[in-house]
Amino acid sequence: MQTVSLLAAAIEREGIATVTVSLLREVTSELRPPRALFVPFPLGYPLGAPHKAALQHQVIEQTLALLHRTDVPVFEDFKS
Repeated sequence: MQTVSLLAAAIEREGIATVTVSLLREVTSELRPPRALFVPFPLGYPLGAPHKAALQHQVIEQTLALLHRTDVPVFEDFKS
């Protein structure tokens, strides 16, 4: 996760917005990436359970919606 946050910071410095999907609130809160969506799924399943396309689309939609936020850092919870 630390590598992802460092990479996000470097990309943001180049003017490209980034967003991460987080499974570990404590780690993400400490590393403070620009934008993060917290999801309530087990490790290894950031988009939810396999074969649940509707749920996975919801996660992706909420993640992409954060890209427009400029009041960073932004940490939001996934809402199903």
